[in-house]
Amino acid sequence: MGLRTKEVCLSIHQKGLDTDSFPPAVMLATIASLRPRTVALSCGDEQCSYAQLEAHSADLAGALKAQGIGRGDLVAVFAPRSVAQITALYAVWRVGAAYLPLDPEWPDARVQRLLAASGAKLAIAPRALAGRIPAAVPVLDPAATSEKPWHGCSVAPEDLAYVIYTSGSTGEPKGVEVSHANLAALVEWHIERFELTAESRTSHTAGLAFDASAWEVWPTLACGGTLVVPDDETLRYEPARLQRWLIDEKVEVSFAPTAIAEPLIAMDWPEGTALRVLLTGADRLKLRPRAGLPFAFFNNYGPTECTVVATSGIVTAEGDGLPSIGMPIAGTQIHIFDTAGGPCAPGEEGEIWIGGAQVARGYRGDAALTAARFVEHGQFGRLYRTGDLAAWQDNGDIAYRGRVDTQIKVRGHRIEPAEIEAAIIAAPGVAAAAVAMHGGELTAWIVPQDGAELRAGDLRAALAADLPGPMLPSRFALLAALPLTANGKLDSKALPDPATCAIPEVASLAAPSTPTEERLLAIIAEVIGRSDIGVDDDFFLLGGHSLLGTQVIMRARDAFGVSLTLFHLFEGRTVAATAATIEGLIMDKLAAMSDEDIQRMMER
Repeated sequence: MGLRTKEVCLSIHQKGLDTDSFPPAVMLATIASLRPRTVALSCGDEQCSYAQLEAHSADLAGALKAQGIGRGDLVAVFAPRSVAQITALYAVWRVGAAYLPLDPEWPDARVQRLLAASGAKLAIAPRALAGRIPAAVPVLDPAATSEKPWHGCSVAPEDLAYVIYTSGSTGEPKGVEVSHANLAALVEWHIERFELTAESRTSHTAGLAFDASAWEVWPTLACGGTLVVPDDETLRYEPARLQRWLIDEKVEVSFAPTAIAEPLIAMDWPEGTALRVLLTGADRLKLRPRAGLPFAFFNNYGPTECTVVATSGIVTAEGDGLPSIGMPIAGTQIHIFDTAGGPCAPGEEGEIWIGGAQVARGYRGDAALTAARFVEHGQFGRLYRTGDLAAWQDNGDIAYRGRVDTQIKVRGHRIEPAEIEAAIIAAPGVAAAAVAMHGGELTAWIVPQDGAELRAGDLRAALAADLPGPMLPSRFALLAALPLTANGKLDSKALPDPATCAIPEVASLAAPSTPTEERLLAIIAEVIGRSDIGVDDDFFLLGGHSLLGTQVIMRARDAFGVSLTLFHLFEGRTVAATAATIEGLIMDKLAAMSDEDIQRMMER
């Protein structure tokens, strides 16, 4: 345990709290009294000391108390990554309530659905987002003050800390309930394993509704370190910009989801960079780090139901095959069982069952699903059945092998096809649907209602009003009927190649009208592996993402000789808009050149 953490724990004991599990909220309150001037949060030009975090959260906690919020209540936090966001989370804990993270990038329909399903009593949201909260839910601004600030911190280990919704196997999202004791176990392991101290600088790059955010935020604040928060533009640019930010901000420990970590570990890093630990997780790691990186690289695995991380292991440049997911972390037990419920021998594939201090309470408002997935095992106690397949390796590491069921991951987001299928079936003209991965793309096979003429663009637009981006299928295929097995279940192996029965994007594709549009359209079509696109189609709704976008801008830079960035692609989204940006960059470049330079360029 780090020196600072020992000091905190001693102070807590001196206050008469007799417990072996210190909730991060209690440790944070103690830190504020021990190191009030230390910077707790750094976001661009905004700095917030532990004393300021304590005072601002006490003000907001007083306002929550005035609204009748107290122990056992659930409060939604609907705010962008910022100092105010972290202050709101801490204020919720101070009054004994739990927080429900909501992502501002979600469609309104999803925000409203989760507020209703969770039973949240109040939402904390800045003025710019308050209008998206249903009228039935009271809204409090994160800058709210109170004549009676609440300086207490009314949490116990058994209290609920947060509820995070994951994609649901029943077609509805499911809310995982995590207690302060669950989170405390994660925090204690993290501080020990990655040697966090009061001098540590760590990053907060994950979205709040991604459970990795809890892993980023609370260990740092529980040991008195500084949490460094990037602006949204830093995270929307290509990984090279994130690398520069990590270097400039002297971040020592950082998390990046697999899709971002893979390009980071392939880059050159300067000597003397402060980064000493890069953590990844959320998807299957396919790359090893290049030799000579100045930091250690750790692959991590864990379902939301087991408080973010269950296994962890360092990944080196050497080794054959895909990197492992490491070994069980402290306080966590991993069992790999065969279909008969017996332990698997090394090398034998089976299902991962997880036990230990980080196994969550269960699913909010769903006792039946909780009983089915959180199982009392006669020999090992309460275990969570993950549905993930794995095998023990001879060295004690675990090799991840995939899913038992149909659950899939897209760009680091765990997705249940049933939830997407339910949304598709609700769209006009759809009778039935099946969703699965095909050729690395999220694909929907659809049976239309009699007489309905479907267009992929219309379907995607309808789904975008209710589903987040990673859950939008890249391809849509048309079927007369879904293929079924003899017992009436979907025969996923009999789903045809979507290229043979693709639903047209629109009634007619918009053709390029300029040489720039024509050239850029060819680049994007090649990168995403599709020919059925027009200049008005949205790159990201067609299945594009930051990694593919990086390929597009690199090819576009070579083709047009201008400094196109990933931000331009995020801003333009379509071929037509991005081509116009390219033409503007070309004109700016020409305007800055002399007549002689232009002549030499034309001659080449």
